Amino acid sequence: MKSYKSKVFIGVCLIALVMGACRKSETFPVQDVTLQYVFDPRDSAGSSALKFLLNVYSVVPYGHNRVNPDYLDAASDDAVSSGTGTEVTTLSTAAYSSINLPAYENVWSNTNSTNTANFWNGIRYANEFINNIGVVPVKGFVNGIGTRYIWKNEARFLRAYFYFELVKRFGGVPLIGNTVYNINDNLKVPRNNFSDCITYIVNECNAIQDSLITAPLANPASDNYRATKGAALALKAKVLLYAASPVFNDPTGSVTNPLVGYTNYDATRWAQAAAAAQAVINLGAYSLDPVYPNVFLTQNDQEVIFIRTTNSTGTSHNIENTNGPVGFPEAISSGQTSPTQDLVNAFPMNNGLPITNTASGYDPNNPYNNRDPRLAYNVLYNGAPWLGSSLQTFEGGASKPNNGQQETVTGYYMNKFMGNDATGSTYSNHDEDWVVFRYAEILLDYAEAENESNGPGTNVYQQLEVLRKRAGIAPGANGLYGLQQGMTQAQMRAAIQNERRIEMPFEEQRYFDIRRWKIADSVMNAPRMGVSITNSNGALTYNYIPVLTTKFIAPKMYLYPIPYTEVLANPNLKQNPGW
Repeated sequence: MKSYKSKVFIGVCLIALVMGACRKSETFPVQDVTLQYVFDPRDSAGSSALKFLLNVYSVVPYGHNRVNPDYLDAASDDAVSSGTGTEVTTLSTAAYSSINLPAYENVWSNTNSTNTANFWNGIRYANEFINNIGVVPVKGFVNGIGTRYIWKNEARFLRAYFYFELVKRFGGVPLIGNTVYNINDNLKVPRNNFSDCITYIVNECNAIQDSLITAPLANPASDNYRATKGAALALKAKVLLYAASPVFNDPTGSVTNPLVGYTNYDATRWAQAAAAAQAVINLGAYSLDPVYPNVFLTQNDQEVIFIRTTNSTGTSHNIENTNGPVGFPEAISSGQTSPTQDLVNAFPMNNGLPITNTASGYDPNNPYNNRDPRLAYNVLYNGAPWLGSSLQTFEGGASKPNNGQQETVTGYYMNKFMGNDATGSTYSNHDEDWVVFRYAEILLDYAEAENESNGPGTNVYQQLEVLRKRAGIAPGANGLYGLQQGMTQAQMRAAIQNERRIEMPFEEQRYFDIRRWKIADSVMNAPRMGVSITNSNGALTYNYIPVLTTKFIAPKMYLYPIPYTEVLANPNLKQNPGW
């Protein structure tokens, strides 16, 4: 782990020089700061130690336009970048290797902005906190648990989360426990098997879940960024869902290397994932916000389980500046994210039926009428209201002028995460926290795991029904919100996968979902589609065109390669198959 070694001096001499701090953190003294200063036995308030912990929190990625400057899901089938030569295009066209893994997704060894973390840095900082907080006589208790102990378990949560982010990209990684390596230590540690890593993360979540603050938060104004019991349970549920998924737990027996998955398929792993998601539901601490967009605009929302706060103070409209439609002089934007026609087609009608169903009422001449309201919440299309007018994305329109400036390449712009900008003359400021875990995802996790474990029973249907009800889909005569009655397990699997897609676009879900489901080879080896609309005296014609030829080389690309420089420095790491 050359990258781990390269950061040792930071850990010893400049403890607080971590990446961009969370909004809750403060600038830490950086002049020869030592561990003895940070973890001071005379500091009963623990102020220096808390600042250090807040900087551990800052390693949690801030997902908005994280991938220089795109959303990661623009490397999936949900969107493409409007820019040229972008890292997400490198990812989606399979133009990377162990030598040139795109920097903003090289979370193993690169530290290159406030939006991208080197998770080995985060693990080291967490270990330093865990190993040293015991000397600080922090006063205070929460629910009978000492504040110092709660802080320690928050660091353990963060460390478990960092490990998961590594494992879902690379498979098994070195588990170093509480060790903080020094510059002269032997750093040529081997990778642990995938199963070891999953067991470790799950055990950590089990150990700390009852020693964290709980939700609803007693002090939401100051604690909304902190890990709670719900966050620990949500992390466990997600880890077990990934571990049960085909890329790691393949019933066909394709996994033969224990570094990259389980070599024995076990269907009960799905039941474990379902039980973990059920545990979050049973807390009774979270619920769906009746208004879908509020989840991303309102701090301390009832649906939010864990967030990464913004890098700045207060509210802003940076998301609109980067992703809003072009063609509005009073609100200059660059339209960075172009949702695909593939994503648009995934949204059903407002009766819940897919647009391919002849009974759905879909009108190809008015393709955006009477659709699932989540389409408008997530995607801006021709005729959508924007800044007091209607969006023009037809060829030559105000938002697709074809004059050489950056604009949508698919005929669509992203609307997710943006403020209430349909009216007014300029962008409104709003909270721009990144939601890491939310309750809707837990419901989808449960539905998926329960369907794989026990089939499409009533409790599986119910999860999709409540999400569709919240979205504004009509219940229909049978109260199934457009879902097909009596689905087989395979049909329900497809329904859940699509529901996850339309509920959570641009949330760094789809990119990893198509990998863990092992469908990326079929999904990504096809051109991404957009729409070219011509306007002839008000008569619109919709032509669906390819905008990018994406590529996926299976099976090796189901996991990232270990960066070549790391394997070169430490042969014990062992490269992933095919790389």
